[in-house]
Amino acid sequence: MTECIAATCSRDLRDHEIAARQLVCDPCVHAMRAWLTSIPGQMIVLREGSMQREAGGGGRTGTRTAPLPGRLDTLNLCGPAAAGTVIDRHGDQTGDIPIVGTLGSWVRLIIEERPATPPTTATEVTLAAWLVLHLGWSSQQQWVGEMRSELHDMMAAIWRITSLEPRTRAVSRPCPRCQYLGLIERDWAQYTECTGCGGLWTKDELNADAIRRAAA
Repeated sequence: MTECIAATCSRDLRDHEIAARQLVCDPCVHAMRAWLTSIPGQMIVLREGSMQREAGGGGRTGTRTAPLPGRLDTLNLCGPAAAGTVIDRHGDQTGDIPIVGTLGSWVRLIIEERPATPPTTATEVTLAAWLVLHLGWSSQQQWVGEMRSELHDMMAAIWRITSLEPRTRAVSRPCPRCQYLGLIERDWAQYTECTGCGGLWTKDELNADAIRRAAA
């Protein structure tokens, strides 16, 4: 069996995934799509946080200082990114890479490796939407495991601020394939997943299975 090449995944690729020349499994592809699709909503919360201010200095004194940003980690994520690789010779670069920097680097790589029209603008939302359109092709490339890892790290930094991490809920019915009571669904995911056999099911497939069980 061929394993998914994502660093945090140990699933074996299914026959249809191998036939599609994917190097990562469907759950990993769906996770990346869900993360990128959530960017518009995440940015609304991040922008609100980046506008919060707190006064520099405390108490009533004879001098006044300009207000400081409330959260520098938020400003890091929402800020502009360097067009090329940044070499930190002095070791004084801190904070997370801006979202446009992470997304933009993958957009540039894809454009270099295949004929593709670049996005019209370089905002977090447009870059994320552009990457969603190219996820199918990206899932066939040797670097897709690294892409998944970087997107997850980016989302982890976002979730620490927005608290909008996808929730996981148990589904109270057996898996149609293995009968294990381990079905779960995640926010923004297209499929219900079985934690036992790794099967992925649409709502229509689960409803059809329930009808078959009732008839039996």
